[in-house]
Amino acid sequence: MTATSLLERPAQTRTEHVDVLIVGAGISGIGGAYHLKTQCPDKSFIILESQASFGGTWLTHKYPGVRSDSDLYTFGYRFKPWVNAPIASSKEILTYMNAVIDENDLNRHIRYQHKIVSAKWSTQDNLWTLEVLQGSTGETLRFTTNFLWMCQGYYRHSEGYTPEWQGMADFKGKIVHPQTWPDDLDYKGKKVVVIGSGATAATVVPAIAAETEHTTLLQRSPTYFIPGRNANELADTLRDLEIDENWIHEIVRRRILKDGDAFTKRCFEHPEEARTEIMAGVRAFLSEDEVQKHFSPSYLPWRQRIAFVPEGDLFQGIKSGKASVVTDEIERFTETGILLKSGQTLEADIIITATGFNLNVLGDIAFEIDGKPLDFAKTVTYRGMMFTGVPNLIWVFGYFRASWTLRADLIGDFVCRLLKHMDKKGVKHVVPALRPEDKDMKLMPWIDPENFNPGYLMRGMHLLPQSGDKPDWQHTQDYWREKDALPAIDLDDKAFVYG
Repeated sequence: MTATSLLERPAQTRTEHVDVLIVGAGISGIGGAYHLKTQCPDKSFIILESQASFGGTWLTHKYPGVRSDSDLYTFGYRFKPWVNAPIASSKEILTYMNAVIDENDLNRHIRYQHKIVSAKWSTQDNLWTLEVLQGSTGETLRFTTNFLWMCQGYYRHSEGYTPEWQGMADFKGKIVHPQTWPDDLDYKGKKVVVIGSGATAATVVPAIAAETEHTTLLQRSPTYFIPGRNANELADTLRDLEIDENWIHEIVRRRILKDGDAFTKRCFEHPEEARTEIMAGVRAFLSEDEVQKHFSPSYLPWRQRIAFVPEGDLFQGIKSGKASVVTDEIERFTETGILLKSGQTLEADIIITATGFNLNVLGDIAFEIDGKPLDFAKTVTYRGMMFTGVPNLIWVFGYFRASWTLRADLIGDFVCRLLKHMDKKGVKHVVPALRPEDKDMKLMPWIDPENFNPGYLMRGMHLLPQSGDKPDWQHTQDYWREKDALPAIDLDDKAFVYG
């Protein structure tokens, strides 16, 4: 063969192999890497992250005031004490995650700007093969792994969800979604309308109101908010007593979880009592007329996520007059603002659409099993983390009524236990399968919409795997049950088929 013919041949894509490949360097992925390193030190692993740094949500979201809506004693990892105020800014969360990465030498395992295009499983080889686009060079890379750990979250980072309203093209000002907030957006002295009623809207409004001419929160219907001090009295007391921070973290974490469990049960067993309790917090800031008109939801508590409002800052902004609330529906956008169905017009220089996000099922990756495209919507989930017919894959999907990271930690333990069990059995793959007693089981949506029904979930439910009417085949969304159930899973149950 001549030198010329060698040059004409396409370059071979280099393949790199690891025992475990983690997708995503957000809160779940970094936690997963910690669990692997400490519980399975003999396993090689890498994290592939499509963005330029770690953090996931806390890196993507740049809007003013961005903060957690869960307390960091439970949203933080169980293995890393949280020492600051319970509700934290994105900067504080990134600092915390960076400490976990540094303290555990995880950075050498992370590959940034690596976007997975496809993932193909071969039963013959007992391997996943991933085609990956390297963002900074445009190069296509190939990775193989025995086990795929999906920690990429559940929404599309590249774009938020904005409904199509009539007349949007006519508006002469700027329309901005918080998920893609421009660095150069100047809202000082401007009339701003924020569309939405969730945690993002409740964060943006108080963060910008003082600098705008006026900020209006426009909501189609009210939602629940819980105002309170951004402090934990038990933690502060224990610190005054000079208790070790590891002990403080564990004690406060257990107290918050116990109180959260009691509150969740009250919401379902005595909803009107819970509703009265929540509304009392809002009444401490606003008039009865404002509470009834704008902060009295038609649905029962905890059918959608409840946002915590630290120091009641949203309500303080309304009380000061720098912000106001309008509860109405949009008729159309105009050149100068928004015409509402009531006939009222809201003038605006900037309209912020805090209207949610687009659901993303396992990273929008093209999956194949033995050469056949995989439709996750046709699978049945095993406890919301594995899927029938899909070998050697775990997805971290957290809780709605408790902190996401609680489940990430539980699944971290499960993955490590499963990997050790497979090694002990001398097997190369495991795939969930319905047992004989499950063959006639009733199949249902991923989450019961009567129980929890936020817009993003309702829009994307058809993309998600199915669940069954037995706990083994459901994502129960119940941390207080799963904290005991997941560690007790019998790995030799017939739901696991090894090969």
